[in-house]
Amino acid sequence: MLAILLMKPSITAVILTFNEELHLRRCLENARQVASAIFIVDSFSTDATLAIARECGAVVYQNKWENNHARQFNWALDNLPIETEWVLRLDADEYLLPALVDEINARVPQVDASVSGIIFRRRCVFLNKWIKRGIGKMEMLRLFRYQDGFSETRWMDEHIKLRKGTSMLFEHEFVDHNLNTIGWWTQKHNGYSIREAIELLNIEYGLIAEVGPDGQMGSGAAGKRGKKLRYAKLPLFFRSAAYFFYRYVFLLGFTGGKEGFLWHFLQGWWYRTLVDAKVFEIRKACGSDPVLMKRYIKVQYGIEL
Repeated sequence: MLAILLMKPSITAVILTFNEELHLRRCLENARQVASAIFIVDSFSTDATLAIARECGAVVYQNKWENNHARQFNWALDNLPIETEWVLRLDADEYLLPALVDEINARVPQVDASVSGIIFRRRCVFLNKWIKRGIGKMEMLRLFRYQDGFSETRWMDEHIKLRKGTSMLFEHEFVDHNLNTIGWWTQKHNGYSIREAIELLNIEYGLIAEVGPDGQMGSGAAGKRGKKLRYAKLPLFFRSAAYFFYRYVFLLGFTGGKEGFLWHFLQGWWYRTLVDAKVFEIRKACGSDPVLMKRYIKVQYGIEL
């Protein structure tokens, strides 16, 4: 056992939490296979999250949630006593597949000094079924050299960027596998929808000044961002329907059975339509005036831009 521990690469895992008792033990037991230190940054959970974290050997910090994942993660990078060479970002409902665990332990100590970030492939599991078709290639930069990486400041779809160096793609996958009910999922995505609406309105009206340092994101994230810019130019409501049919028919999402239908309908059409409904609502109330939009979003949704 001691030999295995000594062979681990120098990695700290950082996990943001709020009421994650359902997932956290799975995540922590998985992360400690590659990480020599694990920090939880908690938003004042009211369930057993903190007890599970401490029982599993994680170090817990708490910080007020500001409705923005990027701010919370950057707070962690600025305030945690990280002493390792690398930082691994994981969500509580995620875990590394065994092949990726082995790849990290074998390859990270040998990574060239010019490489500051490592990209993993992401596998989506919904209702306990792997969604293999209809979502395209998903690659995310999740492991980076401490001080070389940060989260771009966005309200939705934020990615890790690198201040310097290049990134490389590992072969194996991590898994996004949430165990909550569909009711929980839809409630969560209702909350996400106003943040996504802000992102789309920002593309069109420039609601938010770009802040934070410049940086380089992975090629997969950059490609996804380009697609979002093109999506934002399409007509409201048409684009959500077209997106669903593109995923479900042309990318073969229909091969995923009932779980696949629910995933593509809920995440690809229902959610996107809800986002468009909030964009429509804000435009109807404010016209094309960014100042009025920001005021409306603060009053109606409690988000200050």
